[in-house]
Amino acid sequence: MAKLPSIFIDGESGTTGLQIRARLAGHPGLVLRSLPEAERKDAAAKRALMEQVDLVVLCLPDEGAKEVAAIAAEMGEAAPRLLDASTAHRTHPDWVYGFPEMTRGQAERIAAARRVSNPGCYPTGAIALIRPLIEAGLLPPDFPLTINAVSGYSGGGKAMIAEFEAGAAAPFFLYGLTLEHKHLPEIQLHGGLARRPIFVPSVGNFAQGMLVSLPLHLDLLRGAPSPGDIEATLAAHYAGAEWVRVAPADGAARLEPEALNGSNALELRVYGNAARGQAVLVAKLDNLGKGASGAAVQNIGLMLGVDVNAALPLAAE
Repeated sequence: MAKLPSIFIDGESGTTGLQIRARLAGHPGLVLRSLPEAERKDAAAKRALMEQVDLVVLCLPDEGAKEVAAIAAEMGEAAPRLLDASTAHRTHPDWVYGFPEMTRGQAERIAAARRVSNPGCYPTGAIALIRPLIEAGLLPPDFPLTINAVSGYSGGGKAMIAEFEAGAAAPFFLYGLTLEHKHLPEIQLHGGLARRPIFVPSVGNFAQGMLVSLPLHLDLLRGAPSPGDIEATLAAHYAGAEWVRVAPADGAARLEPEALNGSNALELRVYGNAARGQAVLVAKLDNLGKGASGAAVQNIGLMLGVDVNAALPLAAE
């Protein structure tokens, strides 16, 4: 019998790590390995386990992820493959960006890579909207974009989760108002943008779910496309994609962020007013699903050649 591929989730007690482990628990084609709690910060114990597994998933703060990457570099050919869920390597040229649907051939690049950086939640929605328009030539790379987004509080880590669950947080707030949010370099690079966009994130009083919106003046785009042209461009880009779909938009409807929770789905919609030459593009996803642990499981499947679809449900509205 062939040996099953093995995985070590470094940081499995955090929000993303817990969800990855829960999604993969009992998977018949994978073996999950762990360190005893007392050894989780022991570099020697960690390296010893890394020598025994095929893939290490880094669910760590950026500095911790860099430390493990350095250990792997010292191991040379004996090093396991790495999938980093932190922001540490998302713009690093030696790491493949783990958004399989981003562009043609990306899934194959992930499957072949030794080091993959898992995308951020906000960038997943933003890049999903921007990259197809750049590649189609509708959106100039130097176009001045503004991106607005709202996330559930689970994306803010343990301190923010505790604040909301204790009832001590405001029901809604903007943040990142220095315009230096850590996801901006990732959005700009992988979105294909020459000009840094303005990004305004916010948090609402709900645990998980996300909306990312991109307003556009269509008459300023190349060829002055209609809302239908934008929707058709997105649909063509993601034709055949299992987890990304372009859904029809009802301008009279209310769009809420929680409908895809628990799934790996990413839904894109184009709301437009052709007479006014305006459109708002919206991405909806679970910030802990396609925006974190779901995306990681999808990349694990690609990197190890294992079918993980049962761990990646598509939510039906």
